[in-house]
Order: sequence, then C-alpha cells, then structure tokens
Amino acid sequence: MSSRSPQGDDPLAPGLNAIMSERRKLINLSYRLLGSLADAEDVVQETYVRWYAMSPQQQEDIESPGGWLTKVASRICLDMLGSARARRESYVGAWLPEPVPDRTEWMTGRPTGNAVDPAERVTLDESVSMAFLVVLESLTPAERVAFILHDVFRYPFNDIAEIVGRTPAACRQLATSARRRIRDAEAPTRSTDWRADTIRNFKQAWEAQDIGALVALLDPGAVSVADSGGHVESTSFAIEDDTERIAHGLVSLVRRLPGLTILERMVNGQPGLVVQRDGIIVTVMAFELTDDRITHIWAMRNPDKLRLWRVEPQD
Repeated sequence: MSSRSPQGDDPLAPGLNAIMSERRKLINLSYRLLGSLADAEDVVQETYVRWYAMSPQQQEDIESPGGWLTKVASRICLDMLGSARARRESYVGAWLPEPVPDRTEWMTGRPTGNAVDPAERVTLDESVSMAFLVVLESLTPAERVAFILHDVFRYPFNDIAEIVGRTPAACRQLATSARRRIRDAEAPTRSTDWRADTIRNFKQAWEAQDIGALVALLDPGAVSVADSGGHVESTSFAIEDDTERIAHGLVSLVRRLPGLTILERMVNGQPGLVVQRDGIIVTVMAFELTDDRITHIWAMRNPDKLRLWRVEPQD
C-alpha cells in the first residue's frame, strides 16, 4: 500500500501537530474497541495512512480532522470486530484481551528497552479494566462500537450512526442493550486499596503453597481462565466452579517451575500479579473480586501479548 508520508520535520506541513495530537485518543479508542493494543496500533497506523493518502486540498476541506480520524478508526475497528470472531475460532485455547501495565512501567516495557511514546499509552480507568473488556467481548460489534463511542467517549448518536450504518435511534438502542449487559455483569465497586489487600493475601498464600488459604480467598463459583495462544501450557488455569482445583493448579505450577517470582503490579489499572522466571515476566494475572472473594482470575501467558511487560534482565 502506498501513500504520502507525513513529514514531521517540515515546518510548512499544515496542521501536522494537530493531526498527530489525536494519536493517543485513537489508541485509547481502538484498544477499548478491540481489546488488543497490537491491533489498536495497526488501526491507528491505517487511519493515518488514509489521511495522508488524501491531497492537501482534500484535507483542508475536512471541517474537523479529529472527527474524521475518529470516524475512520472506528469503522476500521468495526470491520475488524466483525472478522475477529471467525479468527478466534482457530485460536488455540481461550482468547483474552491484551493486558497493559501501569503508566510508570510503560517507560521501559518495550522488548527493545526503549521508552513508549506517550501518544501510544492507554489511559487507565474503569473502562479498560480486564473485567470490563471481557464483558465487552460478549457484545455484538455494533453494540460495542455504539457503547464505547457514546458512554466512554461521549460521541453523539448522530455521529455514531454514520459509523455503524444505522439510524441514531437504532444506535441508542444498541448502547442501551450493551449498557444493560455490562451492568448485569458488574461486580460491586470497591476501593483499589481493598482490592490490593486481597490480591496481596492471595500472593502470599500462593508463595506459601497454602491450599487452604487460597481456597478461602476464592469465591465458590470462581472461574480461572488462561490465554496461552498455544505457545505454553495453560491447563492449570482453565477451571470453573472448583476452588480446590484452582488452588492445586496454582501450587502445582510453582512446584513444577522452581525459581518463579510473584510480584504485585497494576494490570489494566487494577491490582494484579505478574510471574517472573529468570527475571522475565511469563504471566500477567488480572482479577475480579466480590465481597472479599476472588470471582475471576484471568492469566495472560501468551508471549505475543506480553511484549509491553517482557523487559530483558540487566547484566
């Protein structure tokens, strides 16, 4: 695909800074729509390719460049969501959204050790928690786009209608349906400190290989899911409604792989855990809690989705 490339050092490039300043918003929007930062980056890249494929006159004729970029990125995401389910049928094992680290760790999270461009960082709030993103996976592509654009980014339904190809009234109904599903799945909101205390207790019980303590921290209907992408073993995490099996699976993992280090980290803006082996993060775990019990454990073990976390140890 060929297109004109932006000349970042050209002082005559009209509105270049204004156009590029939209990048962070586009990354945030696309990540929430797709649940994959890698895919979000591809969407934003393609969006800018389409912008710079236009002539200067065509660009100048666009009244709101930011609105144009958002509309194009959203349409690309909508198309990708439509094909994502078919792609995931061939995905090995469970598919989970790609986890993102806390802001402070974005500075060294690249495998290259280079700092992440601030324009590519995801703003971490409740609309990017792992629990929220997992629920979004149950929505239709149109519901997801309508809900995220309206409820998270506050876009009017008239604009959303142009993106999804439906009437404003239909888009309002899509957002309402999505909102209802998300509300039904939401756990009661509790403070981050409260969540951190529970996750810390879980970490200590795991390190001590204390089956009883682990079980006591798990809700009777707890679900544990791992995304390995077929690259690593994950059966120890694929368990539902069996706290004893979940606890034994976690302890078995530690016993089989000596030298693991478990650390407390913020995962998608919520307290979580990461597991290191030889100084390299091999698992990122996110949690959902209700009434002092852990109801969901989401373990990312697919190395392709841990690129922001996989910092090589220093000599």
